[in-house]
Amino acid sequence: MPRRPDDLRERAALTSIGSRLETGPGAIALRVHELDHLAPMDVAERLRDLPGLALLESARPGRNARWSYATADPVAVVDAPAEGPDVFASARRALARLSADRVRVHADAGAEAVEDPPPFTGGLAGYLSYDLGRRLERWPSHTAIDQDLPSLRLALHDWVAAWDRRTGAAWLAGRALDEQPRHLLERLDAVRERLASGGAARAVHRPSRDDDDDRALRLRSNLDRPSYEARVEAIRRAIASGEIYQANLARRLETPFRSDPWPLYRRLRTGDPARFGAYLDLGPSPATGAPRAIVSASPEPFLSLTSSGLVAADPIKGTRPRGRAPEDDRRLARELLGSPKDRAENVMIVDVLRNDLGRVCRPGSVRVPRLCRLERTAAVQHLVSTVTGRLRPGLDAFDLLGAAFPGGSITGAPKLRAIEILEGLEPVRRGPYTGAAGWIGADGAMQTSILIRSFVADGDRLSLHVGGGITWRSDPAAEWAETLAKAAGPLGAIGAREVAG
Repeated sequence: MPRRPDDLRERAALTSIGSRLETGPGAIALRVHELDHLAPMDVAERLRDLPGLALLESARPGRNARWSYATADPVAVVDAPAEGPDVFASARRALARLSADRVRVHADAGAEAVEDPPPFTGGLAGYLSYDLGRRLERWPSHTAIDQDLPSLRLALHDWVAAWDRRTGAAWLAGRALDEQPRHLLERLDAVRERLASGGAARAVHRPSRDDDDDRALRLRSNLDRPSYEARVEAIRRAIASGEIYQANLARRLETPFRSDPWPLYRRLRTGDPARFGAYLDLGPSPATGAPRAIVSASPEPFLSLTSSGLVAADPIKGTRPRGRAPEDDRRLARELLGSPKDRAENVMIVDVLRNDLGRVCRPGSVRVPRLCRLERTAAVQHLVSTVTGRLRPGLDAFDLLGAAFPGGSITGAPKLRAIEILEGLEPVRRGPYTGAAGWIGADGAMQTSILIRSFVADGDRLSLHVGGGITWRSDPAAEWAETLAKAAGPLGAIGAREVAG
């Protein structure tokens, strides 16, 4: 294929950087104008024949969802917690293989100025299952295990393509692995070649006869309405007896599914745009050979951490559907903002997070700069608060995760007792649902989202959990209706619906 002049200039820019990398820092970010016209989805399509595709993108850019990332072909995968007290020991060792040097920024040919580089330029990307919390807090285990997925899967990536959704700028960045900067240059050059040529076609998994059945996108709940409402009442009794103040009860919708989950993500991101979209390729199922993936359109960040140690969390509590007409929408928003139940629920979770962050942040640094503000998605509107802090010297992103995982907004208050009660009420383990997805950089920075509005294709079925926070003021019928509203957005986006069991 003939090279365009721009291709040659790009190669020259990379070669020039490579010569400086031989004796200089092993971390670079190259501003690549050639990628400006390619959306993250376009790049992901060109990477799909590689193993371990990770696409973390913002379809609704905002204050803490400015960047989108695509990467694949990890150099290592951590898919089980280490034995012993430190469940993140293997992840720490993997991350230590990448250069932690300050990023050296370069412009490609024709660039007049170099913008701020992306926060993530190489590191770990993947998910933490809700059930990883059993290792962190030693919960009881009563719920059934019916999903063959690891409780942690973090892939080590030495390169990443990144897009600044605020400016439209595209980047290609990376960090040297095992102190081999020349190898980094070769990797970046290979990625650039692939993206310029359009990549390679991926073999399509042929669906089974069950996949072709018209019932494949009709999901059934593992709890019917009477069962769910009875569990709401059980939580209210626990609150009345003084055991807890709030708990987040969930139910799971599922259907047989062994097809390629990628088309589901394409529909989901278009039909239910979210600040924290994620597609994580988990490879084929050992049991069925079918593709596995997490497909997420989460509106909720979990924890973010800058390389300088600034921590932020944005819990969501309190939900109403969007109105069909503007006046309906405003009425529902006023109802939400004026609801004592929803406000109390949000404030309780803020207190949980303040306590969690206080375990690892500098004394006096934990603040609540925003309390109960209204935010909207295509299907629902929420109350969202913000809690910030400053990480103590000597601690890292894994210490922060260990102190605050799983998130208070999807467990309850007090957190551990709420988790124990939920363990006796939810029929199956949550798996990735209400865990976290995101990245951890070699420089110590981190960005994660809560895995809600998320489908899990486990190689045998497709599942979607929905839930809500239960307080003493909760009405069981209204709580059931809230789960229907929360399911409507993601189900409608992929052309699915919930049906009675």
